[in-house]
Amino acid sequence: MGKLEGKVAFITGAARGQGRSHAVRLASEGADIIAVDVSEQVATVPYATARPGDLEQTVKEVEALDRRIIASEADVRDLAALQKAADDGVAELGRLDIVLANAGIATMAPTLEMDEEMWQTMIDVNLTGVWKTVRAAVPHIVAGGRGGAVVLTSSLAAMWAMENVAHYSAAKAGLVGLMQVLAKELAPQNIRVNTVHPTTVATDMVLNESTYQLFRPDLEHPTRADFEEAARELNSLPVAVVDPVDISNAILYLVSDDGRYVTGAQHVVDAGGRL
Repeated sequence: MGKLEGKVAFITGAARGQGRSHAVRLASEGADIIAVDVSEQVATVPYATARPGDLEQTVKEVEALDRRIIASEADVRDLAALQKAADDGVAELGRLDIVLANAGIATMAPTLEMDEEMWQTMIDVNLTGVWKTVRAAVPHIVAGGRGGAVVLTSSLAAMWAMENVAHYSAAKAGLVGLMQVLAKELAPQNIRVNTVHPTTVATDMVLNESTYQLFRPDLEHPTRADFEEAARELNSLPVAVVDPVDISNAILYLVSDDGRYVTGAQHVVDAGGRL
């Protein structure tokens, strides 16, 4: 019997990357999944965001584990769409126990040169989109009266400053404050709220030329090898990137009974990047 047998998890950004990994990992422990993502390119983002077919692949991988999954196209900037996805998912699966506000983007520019659209899109997706996810989905956990768990995906960037990502760091740091308030507000309902803070993760959001340039601004066309050389210097452990499942395993701890008394915490998976 899995650690999440009979539970249902609502996951944003589930079409690929960390979100797909979380869906599959939680399903492997018995959870059914409400998966949410978009398949259109997000403006200002320099790498390809999720595409048609990506969310369907997540569905296939969860169903291969003999778990149920309800997948919806919904942008985290659209509260009504998120509410419909949550309502439809709960109507089909019968309950909600876990919310993973995972969807996010990454863009880069010097703070004083960044245009307003880049700043606003980042805040709208990575900060306000998380609040909208919570607003749409967590009331279903409250209504169930069984308690539950919420994890907001923050970043090492909330704790460790790096040039050219002021908007990203501001959004991810803002999630810590949001988490701490929610942890206090929801504790009486036995709902735990935490943030997870990954270092660089081997997903499309990281493995692209714009991120390589961020880590190696001294090179005109840095390669993945150039990026990994620099990233190894960031991390204390001898790794350049962690795998998505490493974050999924941390989240599994936070949402299962293994972490039943952990709330209001910043759970760091950074390969020693802060040291």
